[in-house]
Amino acid sequence: MARNARGDSRLDTGLVLVCLVLGLIALVSPRRVREQVAATLRATVLMPLVQLEARASTVRAAVVSRNDVLQARGSAVVDTFSMRAVREENATLRGLLGLSARLQDGFVPAELLPQRPGDEFTIALTAGSDVGVETFSPVVTANGLVGMVASTDRYTSSAITWAHPDFRVSAMSVDQSAFGIVQPHLASGAERWLLEMRGVPFRAKLDTGTLVVSSGLGATYPRGIPVGVVIGELSTPEKWARTYLLRPVVLPDAIGPVLVLKSARAQQGVNGVWTSVAAADSAARAVAVAGDSIARKAAFDELTARRAVLDSLRADSLARADTIGGGTMPRPDSTKRVGPPPGGLR
Repeated sequence: MARNARGDSRLDTGLVLVCLVLGLIALVSPRRVREQVAATLRATVLMPLVQLEARASTVRAAVVSRNDVLQARGSAVVDTFSMRAVREENATLRGLLGLSARLQDGFVPAELLPQRPGDEFTIALTAGSDVGVETFSPVVTANGLVGMVASTDRYTSSAITWAHPDFRVSAMSVDQSAFGIVQPHLASGAERWLLEMRGVPFRAKLDTGTLVVSSGLGATYPRGIPVGVVIGELSTPEKWARTYLLRPVVLPDAIGPVLVLKSARAQQGVNGVWTSVAAADSAARAVAVAGDSIARKAAFDELTARRAVLDSLRADSLARADTIGGGTMPRPDSTKRVGPPPGGLR
Protein backbone atom coordinates (compact mmCIF):
# COMPACT_ATOMS: atom_id res chain seq x y z
CA MET A 1 0.00 0.00 0.00
CA ALA A 2 2.78 2.42 0.98
CA ARG A 3 4.79 1.51 -2.10
CA ASN A 4 1.84 2.11 -4.40
CA ALA A 5 1.20 5.52 -2.87
CA ARG A 6 4.89 6.42 -3.17
CA GLY A 7 4.93 5.31 -6.83
CA ASP A 8 1.80 7.33 -7.67
CA SER A 9 3.29 10.45 -6.11
CA ARG A 10 6.46 10.00 -8.11
CA LEU A 11 4.45 9.60 -11.32
CA ASP A 12 2.51 12.75 -10.56
CA THR A 13 5.70 14.63 -9.86
CA GLY A 14 7.21 13.42 -13.11
CA LEU A 15 4.14 14.52 -15.07
CA VAL A 16 4.23 17.93 -13.48
CA LEU A 17 7.91 18.31 -14.35
CA VAL A 18 7.27 17.22 -17.95
CA CYS A 19 4.45 19.76 -18.23
CA LEU A 20 6.69 22.49 -16.83
CA VAL A 21 9.43 21.64 -19.30
CA LEU A 22 6.99 21.63 -22.19
CA GLY A 23 5.56 24.92 -21.02
CA LEU A 24 9.02 26.51 -20.86
CA ILE A 25 9.82 25.19 -24.33
CA ALA A 26 6.54 26.62 -25.63
CA LEU A 27 7.34 30.00 -24.07
CA VAL A 28 10.80 30.27 -25.56
CA SER A 29 9.97 28.76 -28.96
CA PRO A 30 8.98 31.03 -31.88
CA ARG A 31 5.31 31.86 -32.47
CA ARG A 32 5.19 29.96 -35.77
CA VAL A 33 6.46 26.80 -34.09
CA ARG A 34 3.92 27.16 -31.29
CA GLU A 35 1.06 27.51 -33.77
CA GLN A 36 2.21 24.46 -35.74
CA VAL A 37 2.48 22.38 -32.58
CA ALA A 38 -0.94 23.55 -31.43
CA ALA A 39 -2.48 22.72 -34.83
CA THR A 40 -0.89 19.27 -34.74
CA LEU A 41 -2.19 18.59 -31.24
CA ARG A 42 -5.70 19.75 -32.17
CA ALA A 43 -5.67 17.51 -35.26
CA THR A 44 -4.45 14.42 -33.38
CA VAL A 45 -4.63 14.14 -29.61
CA LEU A 46 -7.20 16.85 -28.92
CA MET A 47 -9.49 16.05 -31.88
CA PRO A 48 -12.15 14.19 -29.79
CA LEU A 49 -12.22 17.04 -27.29
CA VAL A 50 -12.55 19.62 -30.05
CA GLN A 51 -15.42 17.68 -31.63
CA LEU A 52 -17.11 17.32 -28.24
CA GLU A 53 -16.85 21.07 -27.65
CA ALA A 54 -18.28 21.83 -31.10
CA ARG A 55 -21.18 19.46 -30.49
CA ALA A 56 -21.83 20.99 -27.08
CA SER A 57 -21.87 24.47 -28.66
CA THR A 58 -24.36 23.30 -31.30
CA VAL A 59 -26.63 21.77 -28.66
CA ARG A 60 -26.39 24.91 -26.53
CA ALA A 61 -27.33 27.11 -29.52
CA ALA A 62 -30.28 24.84 -30.36
CA VAL A 63 -31.55 24.95 -26.77
CA VAL A 64 -31.25 28.74 -26.66
CA SER A 65 -33.03 29.06 -30.02
CA ARG A 66 -35.79 26.71 -28.86
CA ASN A 67 -36.28 28.76 -25.71
CA ASP A 68 -36.50 31.94 -27.77
CA VAL A 69 -39.10 30.34 -30.05
CA LEU A 70 -41.16 29.15 -27.07
CA GLN A 71 -41.01 32.58 -25.46
CA ALA A 72 -42.05 34.24 -28.73
CA ARG A 73 -44.97 31.82 -29.10
CA GLY A 74 -46.03 32.37 -25.51
CA SER A 75 -45.95 36.13 -25.98
CA ALA A 76 -47.97 35.82 -29.18
CA VAL A 77 -50.60 33.66 -27.46
CA VAL A 78 -50.85 36.07 -24.53
CA ASP A 79 -51.18 39.02 -26.91
CA THR A 80 -53.84 37.18 -28.92
CA PHE A 81 -55.92 36.37 -25.85
CA SER A 82 -55.58 39.90 -24.51
CA MET A 83 -56.61 41.36 -27.87
CA ARG A 84 -59.57 38.98 -28.03
CA ALA A 85 -60.61 39.99 -24.54
CA VAL A 86 -60.31 43.66 -25.46
CA ARG A 87 -62.38 43.13 -28.61
CA GLU A 88 -65.07 41.26 -26.70
CA GLU A 89 -65.17 43.94 -24.03
CA ASN A 90 -65.42 46.66 -26.67
CA ALA A 91 -68.25 44.78 -28.39
CA THR A 92 -70.08 44.43 -25.06
CA LEU A 93 -69.69 48.12 -24.29
CA ARG A 94 -70.83 49.13 -27.76
CA GLY A 95 -73.87 46.89 -27.38
CA LEU A 96 -74.73 48.48 -24.03
CA LEU A 97 -74.33 51.95 -25.51
CA GLY A 98 -76.73 51.04 -28.31
CA LEU A 99 -79.18 49.54 -25.81
CA SER A 100 -79.04 52.62 -23.57
CA ALA A 101 -79.62 54.84 -26.62
CA ARG A 102 -82.74 52.84 -27.52
CA LEU A 103 -84.00 52.81 -23.94
CA GLN A 104 -83.21 56.55 -23.54
CA ASP A 105 -84.07 56.59 -19.82
CA GLY A 106 -85.37 54.52 -16.93
CA PHE A 107 -82.31 52.33 -16.35
CA VAL A 108 -79.21 52.15 -14.14
CA PRO A 109 -75.85 50.89 -15.45
CA ALA A 110 -73.95 48.55 -13.15
CA GLU A 111 -70.72 46.57 -13.07
CA LEU A 112 -70.26 43.09 -11.62
CA LEU A 113 -68.55 42.67 -8.28
CA PRO A 114 -66.33 39.65 -7.51
CA GLN A 115 -68.44 36.54 -7.16
CA ARG A 116 -68.73 34.75 -3.87
CA PRO A 117 -67.40 31.17 -3.98
CA GLY A 118 -70.08 28.49 -4.13
CA ASP A 119 -72.77 30.86 -5.41
CA GLU A 120 -72.50 30.67 -9.20
CA PHE A 121 -76.13 31.47 -9.97
CA THR A 122 -76.19 34.98 -8.48
CA ILE A 123 -74.31 38.17 -9.32
CA ALA A 124 -73.44 41.20 -7.21
CA LEU A 125 -73.88 44.62 -8.80
CA THR A 126 -72.29 48.01 -8.09
CA ALA A 127 -75.65 49.80 -7.92
CA GLY A 128 -78.06 50.00 -5.01
CA SER A 129 -81.08 51.80 -3.69
CA ASP A 130 -79.31 55.18 -3.79
CA VAL A 131 -79.61 55.20 -7.61
CA GLY A 132 -83.11 53.73 -7.78
CA VAL A 133 -82.46 49.98 -7.91
CA GLU A 134 -85.35 48.02 -6.38
CA THR A 135 -86.06 44.37 -5.79
CA PHE A 136 -87.63 42.48 -8.72
CA SER A 137 -86.03 44.90 -11.19
CA PRO A 138 -85.04 43.20 -14.50
CA VAL A 139 -81.33 42.93 -15.26
CA VAL A 140 -80.53 42.99 -18.98
CA THR A 141 -77.69 43.26 -21.48
CA ALA A 142 -77.63 44.11 -25.17
CA ASN A 143 -78.35 40.44 -25.96
CA GLY A 144 -81.32 39.99 -23.66
CA LEU A 145 -82.40 38.97 -20.18
CA VAL A 146 -79.90 38.15 -17.42
CA GLY A 147 -82.20 37.89 -14.39
CA MET A 148 -83.74 40.07 -11.71
CA VAL A 149 -82.66 41.89 -8.58
CA ALA A 150 -83.27 39.79 -5.47
CA SER A 151 -82.02 42.13 -2.72
CA THR A 152 -80.57 45.62 -2.43
CA ASP A 153 -78.72 47.79 0.01
CA ARG A 154 -77.62 51.37 -0.26
CA TYR A 155 -74.67 50.94 -2.61
CA THR A 156 -74.88 47.39 -4.00
CA SER A 157 -77.47 44.84 -4.97
CA SER A 158 -77.70 41.09 -5.59
CA ALA A 159 -79.46 39.54 -8.58
CA ILE A 160 -80.34 36.00 -9.56
CA THR A 161 -79.50 34.89 -13.09
CA TRP A 162 -81.59 32.78 -15.44
CA ALA A 163 -79.70 29.69 -14.18
CA HIS A 164 -80.93 30.14 -10.58
CA PRO A 165 -83.41 27.46 -9.48
CA ASP A 166 -85.92 30.15 -8.46
CA PHE A 167 -85.86 31.91 -11.84
CA ARG A 168 -89.17 32.00 -13.73
CA VAL A 169 -90.37 34.20 -16.58
CA SER A 170 -93.58 34.14 -18.58
CA ALA A 171 -92.48 33.90 -22.21
CA MET A 172 -93.78 33.51 -25.73
CA SER A 173 -92.44 32.83 -29.18
CA VAL A 174 -91.54 35.93 -31.11
CA ASP A 175 -94.49 35.41 -33.48
CA GLN A 176 -96.85 35.09 -30.46
CA SER A 177 -97.97 31.62 -31.53
CA ALA A 178 -96.94 29.86 -28.30
CA PHE A 179 -96.83 30.84 -24.62
CA GLY A 180 -95.23 29.15 -21.65
CA ILE A 181 -93.06 29.49 -18.55
CA VAL A 182 -89.27 29.53 -18.91
CA GLN A 183 -87.20 28.09 -16.07
CA PRO A 184 -83.72 26.59 -15.62
CA HIS A 185 -82.99 23.15 -17.03
CA LEU A 186 -82.03 21.33 -13.83
CA ALA A 187 -79.68 18.80 -15.39
CA SER A 188 -76.03 17.92 -14.83
CA GLY A 189 -72.90 19.00 -16.62
CA ALA A 190 -73.02 21.60 -19.35
CA GLU A 191 -76.78 21.11 -19.81
CA ARG A 192 -77.28 22.75 -16.42
CA TRP A 193 -76.81 26.10 -18.18
CA LEU A 194 -79.78 25.62 -20.51
CA LEU A 195 -83.41 26.66 -20.11
CA GLU A 196 -86.79 24.97 -20.42
CA MET A 197 -90.02 26.41 -21.75
CA ARG A 198 -92.84 24.49 -20.06
CA GLY A 199 -96.60 24.53 -20.45
CA VAL A 200 -96.64 25.25 -24.19
CA PRO A 201 -100.01 24.21 -25.66
CA PHE A 202 -99.78 20.95 -27.56
CA ARG A 203 -101.16 22.52 -30.74
CA ALA A 204 -98.30 25.07 -30.76
CA LYS A 205 -95.17 23.60 -32.35
CA LEU A 206 -91.92 25.60 -32.29
CA ASP A 207 -89.14 25.04 -34.80
CA THR A 208 -85.45 24.95 -33.92
CA GLY A 209 -84.02 28.46 -33.88
CA THR A 210 -87.23 30.19 -32.82
CA LEU A 211 -86.60 33.17 -30.58
CA VAL A 212 -88.43 33.22 -27.23
CA VAL A 213 -89.08 36.57 -25.54
CA SER A 214 -90.76 37.67 -22.34
CA SER A 215 -94.54 37.93 -22.72
CA GLY A 216 -95.13 40.77 -20.25
CA LEU A 217 -97.54 38.71 -18.13
CA GLY A 218 -96.83 39.47 -14.50
CA ALA A 219 -95.32 42.55 -12.91
CA THR A 220 -91.59 41.79 -13.22
CA TYR A 221 -90.47 41.48 -16.84
CA PRO A 222 -91.83 43.74 -19.57
CA ARG A 223 -92.84 42.33 -22.92
CA GLY A 224 -90.25 41.78 -25.63
CA ILE A 225 -86.96 40.96 -23.82
CA PRO A 226 -85.13 38.08 -25.56
CA VAL A 227 -84.77 35.06 -23.28
CA GLY A 228 -83.59 32.10 -25.34
CA VAL A 229 -83.55 30.26 -28.64
CA VAL A 230 -85.28 26.91 -29.16
CA ILE A 231 -82.91 23.94 -29.45
CA GLY A 232 -85.48 21.17 -29.59
CA GLU A 233 -88.44 19.53 -27.88
CA LEU A 234 -88.07 17.54 -24.66
CA SER A 235 -89.93 14.31 -24.08
CA THR A 236 -92.12 14.58 -20.94
CA PRO A 237 -95.01 12.55 -19.50
CA GLU A 238 -97.36 15.48 -20.11
CA LYS A 239 -99.48 14.77 -23.17
CA TRP A 240 -101.49 17.99 -23.13
CA ALA A 241 -98.50 20.37 -23.28
CA ARG A 242 -95.06 20.59 -24.84
CA THR A 243 -91.70 21.36 -23.24
CA TYR A 244 -88.87 22.90 -25.25
CA LEU A 245 -85.16 23.15 -24.51
CA LEU A 246 -83.72 26.64 -24.95
CA ARG A 247 -80.26 28.08 -25.30
CA PRO A 248 -80.07 31.34 -23.31
CA VAL A 249 -79.30 34.44 -25.35
CA VAL A 250 -76.93 35.67 -22.61
CA LEU A 251 -74.21 33.08 -22.09
CA PRO A 252 -72.54 32.78 -18.65
CA ASP A 253 -69.13 33.97 -19.82
CA ALA A 254 -70.70 36.96 -21.61
CA ILE A 255 -72.20 38.56 -18.50
CA GLY A 256 -70.28 41.78 -17.99
CA PRO A 257 -71.64 45.29 -17.50
CA VAL A 258 -75.44 45.24 -17.26
CA LEU A 259 -78.41 47.58 -17.15
CA VAL A 260 -81.02 47.46 -14.39
CA LEU A 261 -84.47 48.57 -15.54
CA LYS A 262 -86.35 50.75 -13.11
CA SER A 263 -89.95 49.91 -12.27
CA ALA A 264 -91.35 52.87 -14.21
CA ARG A 265 -89.44 51.85 -17.35
CA ALA A 266 -90.55 48.24 -16.95
CA GLN A 267 -94.19 49.34 -16.71
CA GLN A 268 -93.73 51.60 -19.72
CA GLY A 269 -92.53 48.65 -21.82
CA VAL A 270 -89.56 47.98 -24.05
CA ASN A 271 -91.26 47.43 -27.39
CA GLY A 272 -88.82 47.82 -30.25
CA VAL A 273 -85.74 48.00 -28.01
CA TRP A 274 -84.40 44.56 -28.90
CA THR A 275 -84.32 43.58 -32.56
CA SER A 276 -86.14 40.28 -32.91
CA VAL A 277 -85.61 37.47 -35.33
CA ALA A 278 -89.08 38.04 -36.74
CA ALA A 279 -88.19 41.62 -37.62
CA ALA A 280 -85.02 40.45 -39.32
CA ASP A 281 -86.94 37.77 -41.23
CA SER A 282 -89.62 40.24 -42.31
CA ALA A 283 -86.92 42.65 -43.43
CA ALA A 284 -85.25 39.88 -45.41
CA ARG A 285 -88.55 38.96 -47.00
CA ALA A 286 -89.21 42.61 -47.85
CA VAL A 287 -85.80 42.83 -49.48
CA ALA A 288 -86.50 39.64 -51.44
CA VAL A 289 -89.89 40.94 -52.57
CA ALA A 290 -88.33 44.25 -53.55
CA GLY A 291 -85.67 42.38 -55.48
CA ASP A 292 -88.32 40.31 -57.23
CA SER A 293 -90.32 43.42 -58.16
CA ILE A 294 -87.21 45.10 -59.53
CA ALA A 295 -86.42 41.99 -61.59
CA ARG A 296 -89.98 41.89 -62.90
CA LYS A 297 -89.85 45.59 -63.82
CA ALA A 298 -86.53 45.12 -65.62
CA ALA A 299 -87.92 42.16 -67.57
CA PHE A 300 -91.05 44.15 -68.49
CA ASP A 301 -88.94 47.11 -69.67
CA GLU A 302 -86.81 44.77 -71.78
CA LEU A 303 -89.91 43.19 -73.33
CA THR A 304 -91.38 46.63 -74.09
CA ALA A 305 -88.14 47.71 -75.78
CA ARG A 306 -88.09 44.56 -77.91
CA ARG A 307 -91.71 45.10 -78.94
CA ALA A 308 -90.92 48.68 -79.95
CA VAL A 309 -88.00 47.49 -82.10
CA LEU A 310 -90.16 44.87 -83.80
CA ASP A 311 -92.90 47.41 -84.50
CA SER A 312 -90.42 49.84 -86.05
CA LEU A 313 -88.98 47.07 -88.27
CA ARG A 314 -92.47 46.09 -89.40
CA ALA A 315 -93.33 49.72 -90.22
CA ASP A 316 -90.12 50.08 -92.26
CA SER A 317 -90.87 46.94 -94.26
CA LEU A 318 -94.40 48.18 -95.03
CA ALA A 319 -93.07 51.57 -96.15
CA ARG A 320 -90.62 49.89 -98.54
CA ALA A 321 -93.42 47.77 -99.94
CA ASP A 322 -95.45 50.90 -100.71
CA THR A 323 -92.65 52.40 -102.80
CA ILE A 324 -92.26 49.35 -105.07
CA GLY A 325 -93.90 49.80 -108.54
CA GLY A 326 -94.34 53.58 -108.30
CA GLY A 327 -96.75 53.32 -105.49
CA THR A 328 -99.27 51.20 -107.47
CA MET A 329 -99.02 48.21 -105.14
CA PRO A 330 -101.81 48.39 -102.64
CA ARG A 331 -101.07 48.34 -98.93
CA PRO A 332 -102.04 45.16 -97.17
CA ASP A 333 -104.23 47.06 -94.77
CA SER A 334 -106.01 49.00 -97.62
CA THR A 335 -107.11 46.03 -99.75
CA LYS A 336 -110.80 45.56 -100.03
CA ARG A 337 -112.42 42.24 -99.83
CA VAL A 338 -114.63 41.56 -102.88
CA GLY A 339 -117.89 39.88 -101.94
CA PRO A 340 -120.11 37.66 -104.03
CA PRO A 341 -122.42 39.27 -106.59
CA PRO A 342 -125.98 40.02 -105.62
CA GLY A 343 -128.15 37.03 -105.75
CA GLY A 344 -125.44 34.66 -104.78
CA LEU A 345 -123.31 32.38 -106.87
CA ARG A 346 -124.55 31.27 -110.24
